[in-house]
Parts: sequence; C-alpha cells; structure tokens
Amino acid sequence: MPRRKLESLQLSRLKQTLTLVANVPLYAKQFAERGIKADVIRSLNDLQRFPFTTKDDLRANYPFGLAAIPIQKCVRLHSSSGTTGNPTVVLHSQKDLDEWANQVARCMYMVGIRDTDVFQNTSGYGMFTGGLGFQYGAERLGCLTVPAAAGNSKRQIKFITDFGTTCLHIIPSYATRLAEVMYAEGIDPRSNTRLQRICIGAEPHSEEQRRRIEQLLGVKAYNCFGMSEMNGPGVAFECSEQNGLHIWEDYTIVEIIDPDTLQPVPDGEVGELVLTTINREAMPLIRFRTHDLTSIIPGNCPCGRTHKRLTRFKGRSDDMLILKGVNIFPIQIEKILMQFGELGNNYLITVETIENNDEMLIEVELRDLFTDDYAVLQNLTRAIVRQLKDELLITPRLKLVSKGSLPVQEGKAVRVKDLRKF
Repeated sequence: MPRRKLESLQLSRLKQTLTLVANVPLYAKQFAERGIKADVIRSLNDLQRFPFTTKDDLRANYPFGLAAIPIQKCVRLHSSSGTTGNPTVVLHSQKDLDEWANQVARCMYMVGIRDTDVFQNTSGYGMFTGGLGFQYGAERLGCLTVPAAAGNSKRQIKFITDFGTTCLHIIPSYATRLAEVMYAEGIDPRSNTRLQRICIGAEPHSEEQRRRIEQLLGVKAYNCFGMSEMNGPGVAFECSEQNGLHIWEDYTIVEIIDPDTLQPVPDGEVGELVLTTINREAMPLIRFRTHDLTSIIPGNCPCGRTHKRLTRFKGRSDDMLILKGVNIFPIQIEKILMQFGELGNNYLITVETIENNDEMLIEVELRDLFTDDYAVLQNLTRAIVRQLKDELLITPRLKLVSKGSLPVQEGKAVRVKDLRKF
C-alpha cells in the first residue's frame, strides 16, 4: 500500500480508536485532565498530545478496568504471570482474534510458509500468547499444524522426523538446545529432517546467535516481535530480505522516543518503542511504552513492502545493567560469545558486590570435547575478555566451564543474575 494511503488508513482507524477508549475510565480521566478530546486529531502527529500508557496502568486497573467494550462481548483473555503483583490482563473480542490470526498469517506468508508446510509450534499454550497466536496464524494459512507445546526435546524431535515438519516456532535459546539434543541422538537436522525455516522470538537474541541457529539446524531463521499487550506475536516480522522487522502499521502506530526526555527521536536513532493499537475492539492501548530499545530503519525495503522497519532490538531499558557507570545490555555479551566457535550455547551473567565493588562474572560453556589444554584455554580466555572489554568498556571476569555445567531451561533462558543489594 502506498505510504499516503497507509497513513490515511491509520488516521481513520486512530480516530475510531480514540472514540472507543473515551469511555474507558483511565483514558477519560487523562483526557479530561489534559483538556483533549478524540476529535482533536487532524494528523498522526496529533497523537503526541495524548498521554502514555504503561504496564503499571494495566496492573492498577486489574482485571477489567481497561475494557473498551462490555465484558460479555469479550471471548478471551491472556495475562502475564503476575510474579511481582497483579498480572497484566489483555482482553480480546472475536474480531480481535480474527485480526490477530490474519496478522500472524501475514508474517508467516511473507517468509514463504504456505499450506503445503507442516508447522510445529514449540511454544507454551494457555495464558502465554505465543502458542495460540502462531497456532491460529498457521491454521489460517492452511498449514498442517503440530501443537507440540514447550519442552520434552526427544518428543519434539520425534514429531519433527515422523511428521516431516518443515517449519518451527521456537525460542532462540531452546533452538540451540534442541539442536544439541538432535546431534546427541545421532540426528543431523541438516540432512535427516525436512526443516526449512524457523520463526524465533519471545526473548532478545543477537545476530550472531541467529547465525549459529541457522548453521546448527540448516534453516533460515526469521525474527518475530510481539507482546501480549499488542495481542501477542506478529506485531513485527522479518521479510525474506532479513534487513529489519516490518511493523504492521495498519494495526499499530509506531513511535520511537528518548526514554529520559520522552520526546520523539529521528529515524535511525535508537530509542524506546511506543505503540498505539488501531485495530482492536476489546482493549485498545494508547501510546503504550514497551521499554524495548530499537530504531526505525530509514528508506525502503527491497521486498517492496511499505510498512516501516525496526532494527534488531538492542534490549530493554528495564533490563539494562549499570555497572561502574557503564550501561550494559546482556545481548552485547552474547554477541561476543557467539563469535567464538570454541564456545557452546549456554552462558550465565552474574553481577554481585564484592568488597564494596560491583563485579561481573560471565560463565560460558565450552563446546563439547573442545580441549582440556590449560594453555589453550588461557589464550582463549584472554581473547574473549579482550573483545568483551572493547564492547562493554569494562573488564568482566570470565570462567570457561565444561558443557552441561550451567542450568538448562527449555523455556525462556535465564541469562542474568543480579545479586546486588540496592
């Protein structure tokens, strides 16, 4: 769709959305306090006059305070775990679910998935949106779907080989774990399976980790971005060019702001992603602060799609570690570690206070049967630490450990332990 037509559609849907949320107590109060009304919108830039929405707003209005339609017209809810208080609840109408399925199907079609594919979903179902979102998207495309759910690697492998799975939806850290189990079982996924492509997301990962996954499994791995507050997976997705994530602007208006000043930043500059839903009925959100750090890629994509593209996420502003006055994102460390073929896929970052000084320890597993030669390991350690220092501007402690020494998660990987007392 040409940009002018796309932006006209956005403006029309934004006006409808603001009229819808005007009846939500939170937004009604905020609009009244600022003296603004839904009908003030004349251009997309006018959206900046409206307040931000945060996860704290969702928790404070738990469970149904942000519903824009009567609850009896809602057909499903999803929620977070709520381990630090009230969970965040997101409501869906039947139209919302239908549009979500279309959105995910669009993502999958863009990277070549068709009704001839066998699609295996290794994400959790239930309250987590990743499983059901891809399930309905794959069914909308007409794929033969395998709702394997999370965990049980040997069962996953049996399904892959027995059912002729051609496409997986999988968390990046679990993709490397699954590959390790396959090789341990004597199965080379590059020659003993029909796998062609995988959709990865749900946790930050570096370009280096993506390349390693592609090499291990012999597939193309496409990056997916989603979050439950925006429906779930499928908010943005890579095309076959793999040069940024197309964010579907007929569903969402995207802004990038400076997380400190809250002012917009120009295209190409990293900032916090802010999203406004414009195609939701049950629970539209206005200017939702995601805390994800990314930037808009200037220019057009060779694939021909006109929707804006986001760079690979640098991390989350609330996941950033501050150590000795330096801002550090875990993905920076992963980027360095994945460059060394002598290392395995599992690592753990521990930050703690030792004698009033904050110190970082990085433990990383060696590749199976690499070497036990002390001199070789010392040289490898020095080379890795040198690159880490150049990247992070501090010198961490590095400990090379044997394969299998660190905890293994079949869900989202726990990469950081911050033991400092603030």
